[in-house]
Amino acid sequence: MSCEVTRATLRAMTHLPPPAEELRLLDAELWQLDARRSQLLARRAWLVAALQQTQQQSRAEARTPSAAPPRPETAAPSVQNLLLVLGGVLLTLAAAVFTLVSWGHLGIAGRALVLGAVTLAALAAPVPLLKGGLRSTAESVAGLGLALTVLDAYALHEAALAGTDGTGYAAVAAAVLAVVWSAYGLLPATAALRLPLPTALAAAQFPLLLGTLAADTGPYVITAALLVTAGLDAVVALRVTTVSVRITAVVGAYAVGGWGVLGAGWLSLTAGGPGAATRAGALLLLATGIALGAAWRVPGPRHALGLAVASGLFTVAALGGVVRSGLPSPWAAPTHLALGVALLAAVRVSRLPGAVRQGLAWASGAVQALAVLWALPVVMVVLLGPAGWLARVWGGAPSDARAAVTVEAPWPPDAATAPLVLVVVAAVLALAVRAEQWRPRARLGALGLLWGAVLILPAVFALPYGAGPAVLGVVTAAALYACRVAASDARITALVLALVTACSLVLVSLASQTATLVVLSVLTALFAGASWRAGPAAVTVPAALVHAAALASATGAAAGWPPARTALLVLAVPAAAALLAARLAESRAVVAVEITAAATGLLAVGLAVTDPPLLALVLALCGVIAAGTALRPGRRSAGYAATALFVLAAWVRLAAWDVSTPEAYTLPVTVPALLVGALRRRRDPRTSSWTAYGAGLAATLLPSLVAAWGDPHWTRPLLLGTAALLVTLLGARHHLQAPLVLGGSVLALVTLHELAPYVVQVTGALPRWAPPALAGLLLLALGATYEQRIRDVRRVREVLGRMD
Repeated sequence: MSCEVTRATLRAMTHLPPPAEELRLLDAELWQLDARRSQLLARRAWLVAALQQTQQQSRAEARTPSAAPPRPETAAPSVQNLLLVLGGVLLTLAAAVFTLVSWGHLGIAGRALVLGAVTLAALAAPVPLLKGGLRSTAESVAGLGLALTVLDAYALHEAALAGTDGTGYAAVAAAVLAVVWSAYGLLPATAALRLPLPTALAAAQFPLLLGTLAADTGPYVITAALLVTAGLDAVVALRVTTVSVRITAVVGAYAVGGWGVLGAGWLSLTAGGPGAATRAGALLLLATGIALGAAWRVPGPRHALGLAVASGLFTVAALGGVVRSGLPSPWAAPTHLALGVALLAAVRVSRLPGAVRQGLAWASGAVQALAVLWALPVVMVVLLGPAGWLARVWGGAPSDARAAVTVEAPWPPDAATAPLVLVVVAAVLALAVRAEQWRPRARLGALGLLWGAVLILPAVFALPYGAGPAVLGVVTAAALYACRVAASDARITALVLALVTACSLVLVSLASQTATLVVLSVLTALFAGASWRAGPAAVTVPAALVHAAALASATGAAAGWPPARTALLVLAVPAAAALLAARLAESRAVVAVEITAAATGLLAVGLAVTDPPLLALVLALCGVIAAGTALRPGRRSAGYAATALFVLAAWVRLAAWDVSTPEAYTLPVTVPALLVGALRRRRDPRTSSWTAYGAGLAATLLPSLVAAWGDPHWTRPLLLGTAALLVTLLGARHHLQAPLVLGGSVLALVTLHELAPYVVQVTGALPRWAPPALAGLLLLALGATYEQRIRDVRRVREVLGRMD
């Protein structure tokens, strides 16, 4: 009774309805949720359809051309100017056709009346047009009038002055037209026109040139006329403030002046004597005065700099041409160089503008650069010419140092003063450059030029043959000494010069056997001595090793040894390099030495390739060197190279003994590979058996299997099968996948090979229906135990999967 009272009390306290009532309420609530969900889904479908319709309408409207008026592609002023220009051109063409074609149909009075009236009307029309504000139209009509004046001049010549010289008349007509057009452009009524004055200046470019051509005055006067015209253009460009006139003057000055300078330069180069050279020099000095005056007055620093450079070059060409005409041809380059260096004196003149002084300094530098380029072929012949001795090694010492470098290359003409040119430019770089940022570079350039001057001295003066290698050796020693005491940048430069000089020295020494041995010995010692400093050791040590290898090869050749025997002597170099690499502290030097050792080792192998027994010995010695290198920390990978070299040595030795058994070649690979694999698994038990033993086992089993299948005897299959059985058992015993799979596969194949003849015999003895019947029975048996077989295969796979 008390329990029922308690339940009723709890129900009254929690306000829970009876189960039937509560179930009814839940069903009603779920029905309302379903109805609301159906309503929301219907609304969503309607909204999606409406959005799709709106997007389709937007795309259709985008494809429909807009009703707005199209934007004009050309502005109204552009259209107006185009129409005016086109109209002026058409009228000018019409006037020209009238003058050239229809002129003969009218008398003198009619001709004068027609052209005069049209010309005056065209020239007078711009006045009212300007007053009315039609400036573009006025410019077009004025252009027509100016073109008509040219036709008037032509008509006048054809009608009244046909007997006069055409060139002279053109010169006078150009001058008259320039004056008339200038006066027309300066009138108060037409001063607003922009076309007459530039046109007048363009016409003024021709009177002097055409006048000199008409008078047949010669190239000097014609060139002077061009330069005077350019000078007048420069004056106009500096004096006039109108932009269009100034631009026309500048273009005329550069164009006409450029032709004048080219003509004067050509006259100076082809001058046959001091008189002609002096006249050509005077023309170049005239160009110098024009350029220098313009540089003094021109406002822009860039224009002033360019004009100053041009004036300096013109001065050197003018004076150099005059001096050159009285000196031998080898002194032409030094003469121009001296004048170029003299330009540097203008840098000290404080009264000159800064841009002018800088331009003259640049001009001096350009002259010096051209002088160095002139001497450069001599340096290249001295450096590269001895390469011809590669095809004539030890062919005999030449007569002198010049013959030693011109084996197959011609000697440059006028090269006697090349050392002087290089020394002068080096002195200028060392003394004249004062800026802090340029001074170190200038000193390096001076060092390179002095090196080139000393390098070519024996060949220039045709000294005895021994002087050439001696000078090159001294230069190499000096450069290597500079590597030890100079700063970083200078050290690099000196090192490069030492290497280049050493290469040239080796090439020159190839002419004589004694010279070759002495030079290679000296260079080996020099580069070895320079290697005591850590900085250049990364380069000097490999260089010493390379020269040592070359010395070993040359020594063997001098002793009459065959190349294969010489290879044993060359092997001393990689052996020394391996010992040296262990003592070097700088990593870059160590890598460079090791690369050099590998290269010299390949050289030894290449020399011994013609003698298999010696080749095997060389490969074995290379393997010893590589094995010694592998003992150093961080060089364990050299052990692989050592192993490969030992294997190659064994193979070459076997081939020399005419051994054809494949196991003799494969077992020397298999045994070390298996030992390495065992050590690796001992160090890291997680190593896969395929990684540790797969390659070693396959190296012998697979070639032996191929040989066994073609071997008619029983010895190899028996031995191979026994070995495969042992490998299989070891794999099963130690749960190793690779030996088990490889050994089992080879054992199965060997067994199949041995049983194949008997299978063939049995098959031949059976009736023809027996094999199909046996196959059917086998299939039935497999089908009956299919599930069991699958279970067995899975079990075998799981067993193999659990193996290493």
